[in-house]
Amino acid sequence: MARAAGVSPATVSRALSGGPVSAELRKKVEKAVKAIGYRPNLSARRLRSQNTKTIGLVVADIRNPFFTAVSRVVEDMAYAQGMRVVLCNTDENPEREAFYLRSMQEERVTGLILAPTETTLHKLEKDPLLEVPVVMVDRYLASSRYDAVALDNVQAARVLVEHLIASGKKRIAGLFGNSSRTGQERYQGYAEAVTKAGLPVLGQFIRPYTSDAESALRQLWASEKPDAIIASNSLTAGGILRAVKALKLRIPEDLAVAAFDNEPWASLVEPGLTVIAQPVDDIGHAAMQLLSDRIQNPGLQPRTVMLGGELIVRGSSATG
Repeated sequence: MARAAGVSPATVSRALSGGPVSAELRKKVEKAVKAIGYRPNLSARRLRSQNTKTIGLVVADIRNPFFTAVSRVVEDMAYAQGMRVVLCNTDENPEREAFYLRSMQEERVTGLILAPTETTLHKLEKDPLLEVPVVMVDRYLASSRYDAVALDNVQAARVLVEHLIASGKKRIAGLFGNSSRTGQERYQGYAEAVTKAGLPVLGQFIRPYTSDAESALRQLWASEKPDAIIASNSLTAGGILRAVKALKLRIPEDLAVAAFDNEPWASLVEPGLTVIAQPVDDIGHAAMQLLSDRIQNPGLQPRTVMLGGELIVRGSSATG
């Protein structure tokens, strides 16, 4: 390239990176680029500069609309800052997650947004492990060296239960994800609320997928006959609705249903689904802002942003 342009390699490097060169020399380099079809080695350039301008985004399940929505916000903000996003999906598998985290560090990502598995959270409680700026999203450590953004899951679950109790429900079941701290926190809020009201605890942990939720409700209906049920995410809610249809139950007369996540379909089903709406745009925005701040100032004290959910009441939980 330098020979083709008739300039030094250093001049080529400055011209291609926007560095200080005269207009005449820049034109020579640009003409040579077009003539020989040169494409710069971006990987090598990033390694030399120690700033890859790449954000790693590691989520638990991209099929979960919550993570899809958060990923979109992060990508939009990163693009506006001239950065790219590499998205990895762990399926709540610690081994797969560990592989991606190693890859991110080997690629020298500028920063990382992570929805960690429970296994990784336990490891991070004992050892920092990660050598790049990190923001945890959806799951976090109470006393952490890492920045985090999350919903107040305990309080949100209490709100759902209290709404169902106010609607006259006495046997409130719940299906909660078994592989994340999010599911544990939502179970905690649920259990505290039903216990305080003197009602039986009919909550259980399952894999947070549609098929598992459908099977779990079938079993619950055969054994416990709940009059209401809470789903800890939209995939679980979909499984509950499938089971309701198969069992020919009426909502809310036979079974009231409430869930986390206000997906577009929640207002389209009949009756509409009562939900806790998570502020997904705010979660994604806060995560990216925390990461940008951490990249610019590594010495900042770790911060946790705790956001509240909004109860949206629809026909799936109303009896009047």
